[in-house]
Amino acid sequence: MLRATKAKISKSLSGVAVTRFLVCLGAAMVAVAALSPPAMGVSPPVGPLPEAGAVAPATAAPLGGSGLVAGPIRASDGFFLRDQYGRAVILHGVNAVYKRAPYVLYNDPGQPNDFTSADASQMASLGFNVVRLGILWEGLEPGTDPADDPAVCTPGKPGDPGQLDMQVLMSYLAKVKQTVDLLGSYHIYTLLDMHQDLYSSVFGGEGAPPWAVCTDGLPTAMRPGRWSHTYASPALDAAFEHFWNNDVIGDLQGEYDRTWGIVASFFRNDPWILGYDLMNEPFSRSFLMAGHQELDTQIECFYTGRSYPGVEEITGMAVTCPPDDPAEGLIPTIEANDPTHLIFFEPDIFTREGGTNFIGTMNFPRLVFNFHSYCPFRNPVTGDPVDAEACADHVLSTVAKRLTDRGDLGSPSQPEGPGAFMSEFGATGNAQFLQDVTTGTLGDFLSWTYWQWKFYDDPTGSSDEALVDPGGQLKSTARALEQTYAQAIAGTPISSSFDAATAAYTLTFAPDSRITAPTVIFVPSDAYPSGYCARSVGAAVISAPDASHLELVNLGNAPTAKVSVTVTRCSAPAVASPPNPA
Repeated sequence: MLRATKAKISKSLSGVAVTRFLVCLGAAMVAVAALSPPAMGVSPPVGPLPEAGAVAPATAAPLGGSGLVAGPIRASDGFFLRDQYGRAVILHGVNAVYKRAPYVLYNDPGQPNDFTSADASQMASLGFNVVRLGILWEGLEPGTDPADDPAVCTPGKPGDPGQLDMQVLMSYLAKVKQTVDLLGSYHIYTLLDMHQDLYSSVFGGEGAPPWAVCTDGLPTAMRPGRWSHTYASPALDAAFEHFWNNDVIGDLQGEYDRTWGIVASFFRNDPWILGYDLMNEPFSRSFLMAGHQELDTQIECFYTGRSYPGVEEITGMAVTCPPDDPAEGLIPTIEANDPTHLIFFEPDIFTREGGTNFIGTMNFPRLVFNFHSYCPFRNPVTGDPVDAEACADHVLSTVAKRLTDRGDLGSPSQPEGPGAFMSEFGATGNAQFLQDVTTGTLGDFLSWTYWQWKFYDDPTGSSDEALVDPGGQLKSTARALEQTYAQAIAGTPISSSFDAATAAYTLTFAPDSRITAPTVIFVPSDAYPSGYCARSVGAAVISAPDASHLELVNLGNAPTAKVSVTVTRCSAPAVASPPNPA
């Protein structure tokens, strides 16, 4: 467990000699240049495809103003993600998902799905360094057949449904690549999210193309009231059940996997891809009625395939998969096409309000346990909490459960368990609630993405979810997410805190002498109108006096087992004093 690790480290850090350094810095923001991560890539099993970008190898660690998170991110160290220099990485960001045709955000002037440099610039100004960018199966493989077509939905041995058009798919990916590149130019990573709610646009949601909807002929009309009421539709149940059992001749899971494999192959060399979110909020009411654990078993089989069965969380026994599930599941398919980027797997939708996770151990090397946390006590239209304090407590309680779950998911490939990431929370206009949640998770060094950037006429969302108003201005909720926080730490994190009222920030970590790259802390200028004062113990500041990112290098000659940093408001602008000599 993370807190146990912190306590264990802290116990050995008393009575250590330290070197002190005080510097007051101005508050002006500076632009940040992009870095070149190391080369990577393999020949894709799906066949030759255009590559999304080749990169040159990096050698020495950056110093003085160029030390932002760099290279492919790995998840081989338990809870903490690490960059190419070995630093612990913390990512804060936002979802950007467009759920209507053309199902992708890119530079499309005059259209509601237009995504521009103004968006990316605003994100960077808030300290965001990751975007969970929506991609949709219906956009990638729209096909031509309608729902319930016997050519797809007839029960029987799965085979090629004949719906894939590579020209359409490549055109779609080129638009996604444009947005990935734009975000990367602002040093923002992209987590590609294969998004779905209500399975498909056939049910008023988004995700699967109509040809992949098999309802056994049941009516597909939406239920009255809030969109989520349609989760009770028998037709939706049937569609999900056919997908999880993969029991029709259209090979629904196999085609989903094949499409993901092409996406992974396309982006396998892209330096700004963080990883792949396999499916948003997996659901099935039918399997839930049969047993919550049974649903998670079906999801786990979908992730691994029959050839690599995972382990049941409760019994510890290997799961038994449906006989027609692909032998090679979604995770091995992606790994075969991209052996570098991370794979983010989600538990079922019911865990997002604190339900039990039954997804068990899966033996793969680059997994991140990716969860959502929402409050059930909120307005069904706006998404705003009925009681902000109670909602914050509930969300943080769910976070604590999921972090405990993560520690139970160790495998031979990841003995300390997978990494952790909260890819959705919020969807609200209540700034105080968001402030309470994000300051509450700061001490856990949890990476997150808020839901979501703009409303985008969201058919399955909440009306107050956007951080940006229709005029393009940041709302108060955006400012509530803007906080001082460490983005890269040259060692093992121990503790961190931020007081939104006073802007006082603290960080302690155990330094790693093998890491020469700096610790990097984002400092928002809005929080420090007269500049910020930084005090470090066991490290020296190397960043410019007006830097938006405070950078510190560990003092190699200091006999210290702990580095501490504090950032506070300065009473008046001051000139930086020189660091103590190393």
